[in-house]
Amino acid sequence: MTKKKLINWLGLLGVVSLLSYTAAVLFAPAAYPGYDWKRQAVSDLSASDAPSLPLWNQLSCLYELGGIVCVMMVCVFIRGRLNKTIRIGIYCFALMNWISAVGYTLFPLSTGGSAGGTFQDVMHLYAVTLPVVLLSIVSLALIMIGGYRDKPHRSLAIWATVALAAMFAGAIGTGAAPQAYFGPDIFLSTRM
Repeated sequence: MTKKKLINWLGLLGVVSLLSYTAAVLFAPAAYPGYDWKRQAVSDLSASDAPSLPLWNQLSCLYELGGIVCVMMVCVFIRGRLNKTIRIGIYCFALMNWISAVGYTLFPLSTGGSAGGTFQDVMHLYAVTLPVVLLSIVSLALIMIGGYRDKPHRSLAIWATVALAAMFAGAIGTGAAPQAYFGPDIFLSTRM
């Protein structure tokens, strides 16, 4: 019983993680003169030479740690539960969180987030962002497949569907809408 309670308490670090990231996204722009959330990526706020980097680091200090602990507690909790497809989807999501936490710390965007084609920027985009995006899609797709297959877990599938639809809407919007609404597509604007 104590073990389950500890898992539940540590699982609440996911909420702490969300609040930490939300605070960074909402308040770090105040330390970045001229930052325009409609035209610039959130990564610009944590770029290696961004004026907002110190504030971003303070506000988001619990984001990665809380997210990793939470997702690992979910992995422990679901062991032997749910169906195999959902479990593999959740494990893929955990791997995505690890790659994100380690990769973005090692390779933040440089030069104010301009994605100028430096080694650091290339690693940020292709060694970190690309696997994060692909693992996000794969994990959500697996959770959807497993959840729609098992009636008791249909709500997981519905939430995964909503999350995946939001991801695709953002990607489609970035490519289709004027830059003033979704900002530049950092993959297309990278000079290599």
